[in-house]
Amino acid sequence: MGNPTNGKFDYTLYLVTDRNLMSTKDLETTVEKAIDGGVTMVQLREKSASSREFYEQAVRIKKITDGHGIPLIINDRIDIALSVNAAGVHIGQSDIPAPAVRKMIGKTMVLGVSASSVPEALQAQNDGADYLGVGAMFPTGTKTDAHAVTMEELRLIRQAVSLPIVAIGGINKDNVASFRDTGINGLAVVSAIISQADIKRAAEELRFLFRKGEPV
Repeated sequence: MGNPTNGKFDYTLYLVTDRNLMSTKDLETTVEKAIDGGVTMVQLREKSASSREFYEQAVRIKKITDGHGIPLIINDRIDIALSVNAAGVHIGQSDIPAPAVRKMIGKTMVLGVSASSVPEALQAQNDGADYLGVGAMFPTGTKTDAHAVTMEELRLIRQAVSLPIVAIGGINKDNVASFRDTGINGLAVVSAIISQADIKRAAEELRFLFRKGEPV
């Protein structure tokens, strides 16, 4: 997997979990199938779980991601990321500031920061983020309070920072091709993978469409 800060992570297809949207009976099955379909990173996001549930779920998911050599990122919860030795943590603009998070997680864990404007992106880069999650690109039911980001804004953010960028928010097979020439590193996807009847095929299709038909 390498040192996360040296750019060796593959951000191509970044799965963000949501247990409320799953087409399968458990998250482990969802993640396994998604990885089989070409997902390159997994972010565990548990907004409604108790701390104990989140921790136990993280332990189970990490066994799967470790088995495939896929980095596991924990959303928001720095304590859980540290306790399960996750590859990294992802924070939003209303969470603990990135410099404080970096002090807690050290230099070997990857730090992702959400950004929806050039100033936020530059601040995150200055604060030591390893990658950016930029969005919401399209209206999405999973994050109803998210600021909408235009494709032009995404391009401006890409020009402004040198960090890897994953776009997020309402991305699906119908709009994925529009990101091909933006210079971003990957797509963060929720329902377009985990809500589908055939999760593996959905992941394969998204990756194929984003990478201009390059094989998985």
